[in-house]
Amino acid sequence: MPVYTVNVKWGREKFEGIECNTDESPLVFKATLFSLSGVQPDRQKIMIKGAVLKDDWGSISLTNNATLMMMGTADELPTAPVTKTMFVEDMTESQLAQALELPAGLTNLGNTCYLNATLQCLHSVPELRDSLKKFTGPVTMTGDAQADRLITNGIRDLFVVMERSSSAVPPVIMLNILHMCFPRFAEKNEHGGLQQQDANECWTELVRCLQRKLPAVGAGSQDGAAQFRGFIDQYFGGELDVTMKCLETDDEPESHNSESFYQLSCFIEKEVKYMHTGLKSGLEGEITKHSPTLGRDARYLKQSKIKRLPGYLSIQMVRFFYKGKEAINAKILKDIKFPLSLDIFDLCSKELQEKLIPAREKFKQWEDECVQKAQAESETGQKAKPVPEAVSVEREPFCFPDDVGSSSSGFYELRAVLTHKGRSSSSGHYVAWVRGKKKDDWLMFDDENVSAVTSDDILKLSGGGDWHCAYVLLYGPRILGVE
Repeated sequence: MPVYTVNVKWGREKFEGIECNTDESPLVFKATLFSLSGVQPDRQKIMIKGAVLKDDWGSISLTNNATLMMMGTADELPTAPVTKTMFVEDMTESQLAQALELPAGLTNLGNTCYLNATLQCLHSVPELRDSLKKFTGPVTMTGDAQADRLITNGIRDLFVVMERSSSAVPPVIMLNILHMCFPRFAEKNEHGGLQQQDANECWTELVRCLQRKLPAVGAGSQDGAAQFRGFIDQYFGGELDVTMKCLETDDEPESHNSESFYQLSCFIEKEVKYMHTGLKSGLEGEITKHSPTLGRDARYLKQSKIKRLPGYLSIQMVRFFYKGKEAINAKILKDIKFPLSLDIFDLCSKELQEKLIPAREKFKQWEDECVQKAQAESETGQKAKPVPEAVSVEREPFCFPDDVGSSSSGFYELRAVLTHKGRSSSSGHYVAWVRGKKKDDWLMFDDENVSAVTSDDILKLSGGGDWHCAYVLLYGPRILGVE
C-alpha cells in the first residue's frame, strides 16, 4: 500500500509528518488537513511541483518527506454567546413573560384580584386605550379633585405603564385612587387586611367614571358624535325600547319608553342552560308598580327590545344572591354555556333588525365564499396559499356611518372573560382571560402571573363546580376583513 509521510505548508504554518494513502480518495487527505487548519475541503487548493490535486491522484507523484503547498481560507471559529443560554425551566415568571412576549400582569396587593381582573378586561379594548391616551390632566390626590377625573387619569397612566413593561406592575396609585373615591372598596377584614370585593361592582364604578369623562369620538364634527355624551356611550352604551302592559286592566294603554344600558344581565334560573336564554329572560318579565288607572300597585308585563347595539357588549352572569341567615352573597354554580361567537339579532327591535341586514348579508357572502373555497380545495387536493403577514387587509367598519361605536351587524366575538372561583362574591379569587392576537390564542391574567391558554380552556369557564366560573363577559365587534 503506497502510504507516504508528507509535509504541508499553509501560509506561515507547516504541518509535518502527515500520512497520505494514495489508494484512498484525495477527500480523505483533505479531511485530515481540514482537522488541522479549519479550511473546508472544497476550499482547499493543494499543489506539488506545479501540479494541482483534483478528485483523484492522477499524475501526482509523492515521495516520503515531500512538501505540498495548500491555499485556502479557514472558517472563523464560532464565538461564545454574549449572554448565557437560559432554559425555560430555569426562568423566573418575569423572564418567561419577556421571552414569550407576554403582556404585563398586575401585582396582587392583598385581595385586589377583583381590581386587577377588571382592569385587564378593560385593557383589551383598543379603542378605549386610544381614547385614554388622548385624555389630558395629571393625577392629583387632593381632596377637592373629582372622582371621575381621578379614576380616568389613574386608568390612563396605569395602562401606559402596562404597555411599556414585560414584568408585573403593582397598581398602587390606582388602588389608592379607588379607595379614596369609593371608600367601601377599602374595607378591612377581621385580620386587618383588605376585604375581597365584588368585581362587577368595581367594573360598574370604573365604567361610570369613564362615561362621565372621556369625550365622544368625533366630537365637534358633523357626524353622529353629537348625540352622545361621551366615548363610553358610543362604544359600550346601548338603548332599549321598553313596552309596559298592565295585566290587571285593559283600560290602560301600553306605554313605550327608552332605557339606556351599559351591561346586559343573564339571569340564571332553573330552565336556563345557555346564556342566550338567560338574556331573553332578562328582557321580559313581570314587575309590580303603581297603576294610574287603578290607583294602586298592579302587575305589569315589561318587554324590552334592543334598539341600539354598542360595539362592545358587556354581559353579567347573575350568579350571586343574598343569603339572609349567613349574611353573604352566595353563588349559583350552575353550568351556563356561552359562545365564542354571539349573534344578538333576535333580541333587537324590528327597526334595528332591518338596519342590521345589509352588514349581515356581507358576512353571509363572505362565509359562502369560504365554503366554496374549501370545497374547491377538497376536490383538487390543493390548499390555497396563505396571505403573507406583510399584505395589508382592509377592515370594514363595524359601526353605522352615522353612529360611531355602534354594531352594524349584531355579530360579536368574545374578547374577555372575568371569572370568579369560590362560593361568595366577598371571598374567593378573580381572574381575567383575554383573547390574544390570533383567533385561538388566549391569555390568562392571574394577577402577576400571565400564561397562554386556548379557546377550549375558555369554554370550560361555564361553571358547574368549584373551578373558575364566568361572571362578566365582554364581547367585541366581529370584523369583516377584505384583502
